[in-house]
Amino acid sequence: MKDVDPSEIRRSVIAGSWYPGSASALASKIDEFMAAVDEGPLKGELKGLISPHAGYSYSGGVAAYAYKQLDGKSYPTVAVVSPVHQYYGGRYLVTSNRYYETPFGLVEVDTDLVRKLDGEVGLTFLEQDAEHSLEIQLPFLQRTLGDFKVLPVMMGEQSLGACKQLSAALTKVLGGKEALLVASSDLAHLHDYHEVVHHDRHVQRFVNDFDPEGLAASLAKNEAQACGGGPIVTVMLTAKDRGANRAKVLKYTNSGEVTGDKMPGKYTVGYLAGTIYKAA
Repeated sequence: MKDVDPSEIRRSVIAGSWYPGSASALASKIDEFMAAVDEGPLKGELKGLISPHAGYSYSGGVAAYAYKQLDGKSYPTVAVVSPVHQYYGGRYLVTSNRYYETPFGLVEVDTDLVRKLDGEVGLTFLEQDAEHSLEIQLPFLQRTLGDFKVLPVMMGEQSLGACKQLSAALTKVLGGKEALLVASSDLAHLHDYHEVVHHDRHVQRFVNDFDPEGLAASLAKNEAQACGGGPIVTVMLTAKDRGANRAKVLKYTNSGEVTGDKMPGKYTVGYLAGTIYKAA
């Protein structure tokens, strides 16, 4: 991209820590994850993905199961819906910059769609943010899709009402545009491996049942737990509006499985990759 104003770039805050900081090392790591996925894309029309957002050493292998669904596909627009892990204020937040930076280069923000979405729900614009859960999806998207524009939305509120309002707005602004939806979420965060597995079974069931309202109710009762539960519900609702009729968990694990440390009292986080699609 020529003549990009440096002040319009949302600089990476996690390159070199949460994922490799050079393009070559990042490409090698993502390719390694993708090569290890033991199943190809499902038959049907892909509408959305669910992907975890921990550091790649923990959840990259799971995320690859979601992004493997993009083999042979292209999307001019990707709407990434994530939570926020720091308090910025605002129900829905978005970068005020025109580009996201990763070691692979710049991802252009679809400012026209951002403007339209702002008109529907009233976005809070951030000049610079430290949110990892949205950025961490971008290198996988760059590596699998190549060129695309991103519609980045961070949810400061994750109630069912907030999910429904955002979903209706996304459905409206995306219209008939060819677009991919991505929900960024980790699952339970607890100091017990077995409790994490227990809580995460609820999320898996509601995803496999393609039941966003059921998932929202379970999250509200603290049966299911997910830091990006709202983004999952929102993306499921939006995908349904856009013709999806099924969802499937592609891979589940947690940090205890990754590290091998399942001792009681050990902080453990769940990771899920899923797909939302219109069955063939």
